[in-house]
Amino acid sequence: MTKFTQINSRFWRSLVVRLLVIVGCVTLIVWFLPRNEELRLRYEVGQPWMYNTLIAPFEFPVYKSDETIKAEQDSMLRDFQPYYNYEADVEKHAIADFEGDFPSLPPGLSEAERQIIIRHLHHLYQTGIMQTTDFNRSGQDTTQMIRVVTNKAATSMRVAKIYSTMSAYQSFFDIPALAPHRQALQQLNLTSYILPNLIYDRERNDTERDDMLSLIPPASETVKPGQKIVDRGQLIDNHTFLMLNSFEKDFQQKNANAQESKNVLMGQILYVTLLFILFTLYLDLYRKDYFEDPRKIMMLYTLITIFPILVSLIMEHNFFSVYILPFAMAPMFFRVFLDSRTAFVAHVTMVLICVAALKYPYEFMVVQIIAGLVVILTMRELSRRAQIFQAAFLVTVANCFVFFVLHAMTYKDLDKTVFDFNMYSHFFVSGVLLLLAYPMMWLIEKTFGFVSNVTLFELSNTNKGLLRQLSEVAPGTFQHSIVVSNLAEEIARRISRAKPLLVRTGALYHDIGKMTEPAYFTENQAGINPHAHLSNLESAQKIISHVTDGVAMAEKANLPREIREFITTHHGKGLVKYFYINEQNAHPNEIIDKAAYTYPGPNPYTLEQAILMMADGVEAASRSLQTYTSENITKLVNNIIDNDVRSGYFNDCAITFQEIKEAKQVLIERLKNIYHTRIQYPTLSKEAKELALHEEAKKKEAELKAEEDELRREEAEEEKAIQSEAGQQAGRSKDDNIDNKNNETEEHDLEKK
Repeated sequence: MTKFTQINSRFWRSLVVRLLVIVGCVTLIVWFLPRNEELRLRYEVGQPWMYNTLIAPFEFPVYKSDETIKAEQDSMLRDFQPYYNYEADVEKHAIADFEGDFPSLPPGLSEAERQIIIRHLHHLYQTGIMQTTDFNRSGQDTTQMIRVVTNKAATSMRVAKIYSTMSAYQSFFDIPALAPHRQALQQLNLTSYILPNLIYDRERNDTERDDMLSLIPPASETVKPGQKIVDRGQLIDNHTFLMLNSFEKDFQQKNANAQESKNVLMGQILYVTLLFILFTLYLDLYRKDYFEDPRKIMMLYTLITIFPILVSLIMEHNFFSVYILPFAMAPMFFRVFLDSRTAFVAHVTMVLICVAALKYPYEFMVVQIIAGLVVILTMRELSRRAQIFQAAFLVTVANCFVFFVLHAMTYKDLDKTVFDFNMYSHFFVSGVLLLLAYPMMWLIEKTFGFVSNVTLFELSNTNKGLLRQLSEVAPGTFQHSIVVSNLAEEIARRISRAKPLLVRTGALYHDIGKMTEPAYFTENQAGINPHAHLSNLESAQKIISHVTDGVAMAEKANLPREIREFITTHHGKGLVKYFYINEQNAHPNEIIDKAAYTYPGPNPYTLEQAILMMADGVEAASRSLQTYTSENITKLVNNIIDNDVRSGYFNDCAITFQEIKEAKQVLIERLKNIYHTRIQYPTLSKEAKELALHEEAKKKEAELKAEEDELRREEAEEEKAIQSEAGQQAGRSKDDNIDNKNNETEEHDLEKK
């Protein structure tokens, strides 16, 4: 009953967590989804209409373009006469100030010339003086008229006949009687007495201008209900473009009421919730293990939520085209960190949710789903940076091709198919932004605690970091780690479910803790065994400490969690048997506490960790074999792994007996190759041996007889040769006697003569 209660409690807790995740994601997405009913059509002048024939469902005006209204306003404002108020008191005060400042003759001027100045001031003020800035603004056109308001009566005057403060001052020097006295006039500082008496009436002008502009009609015509706006495939001209803009504007105004907004909101909630429920059911049926890893669930639901929010913001504020967003980045991350099937289902779910922010989603949906498929097929295994460039290029090409094909399918006559280079530029920008997946991958790793193949490749570089230090401090352990990594990688490749690069990298780091005191481990010893001076318990603690020391080193070096887990699990909760058995033998009447001789664990809980435990244990034990025969290696591998299975080290990981069998086969084959084992030749039976000896004796007897015959033949040949030589010697002696006798005869004859 207690176990049933625990299972029931775990089920409800899991269900509540999933519901909270769904509710949170739905709330965020729906919050940003645009709820004002808009058509969100995509069309441009000169482009064909890609939707069905559009018929006006209601009467609406065709609004003029902003350029047209601006031109009409400018044309009307050219005839507008601004209002200026005539201030009579300005003249009185100015002339009074001049007469007060110069009651007598000004220096260098006569009384007549003084009167000329006063009369000219009066003339200027009667004509009208404007501020120079107002004059310049109004006097650009010589035909420009203004209205001068005097005692509530407005009189039109030509700006050209009015003075500005600057031209009024210059007019004094144009008077013939005053021209010879320029220097004297300059000393009078006449600008102090020339003030504008025509004041710009801003309030009246704004009112009159607004009243005038309000007479311009905003619409040029009216479209009646049932009237055709545009045909499918028809090229959009300026007039059709204005009709479509006007239709969208009035459509939005007519549908912007509270009840319809509530209906839209309810529909969005139900639609997004349904998609999330279906996706969660997929995970529950086919990837239930993901719910046991919060990192994977967080990444999946976060990325599925982010892109619909971005689409909603773009559609709401009209920043740029949604096709610029690199939607293929999400399935790329799903494929790299999870699996292909989940990547595709998650990508389709994300695209379908994005559709809620679009009105005509067919083209968008097809393009993005195919782009996601291309990425999933391309990024089967990320091991090089160049793969991201390749994926970005293929996605861009696929987007352009699919867009062209959709246009060709829509417009049966290819001559009407217009290349929308604007859309192709959007696809190009999206492909360039997809290259940001590489730095974003690092952010995903740090945020959710994943480790990519690129990171594993970097960590497996033995020429830097902890691995280089291990090769220098503990070369024996380093060589052991290299061999174990090769064995574990080969097992992982044989077992298709495993990740070869992950287990290889974990194997390289699994014994880094031995760097603390390398001499206590046999592979690093050179004839001196420091354990000889320690008790069994102390020696066991030295051996066990390489696990905790390795974890501390890994944390200091910021190694990923997956790599640190290999350090803690490669011995599991195993026993340091050598020193435990020695201690038990030394104290046979005592019960030795196994806890002090046991590794801290935990036991392996992933397939890769189980592979490393098998490879590490077998490789270490293989060094103790006296002779490396096929039988010895096979027996060793089976004993080590079967003992691990009996000890329950693999109970927490999902490894099958078939996979354990395959691991054994790989280890046996590889160890045979490493130690160059030879097959044992078969031995002869007793009968075969007697027969072989008999044959050997007959063969030797034949060889002896042949040797005797050869000796007799050689002796006969030698005797024959001796006899021949003797005969030849006798012949030569007889000839010599004859020659000697002849010589003696010849000598006797000579003496006689």
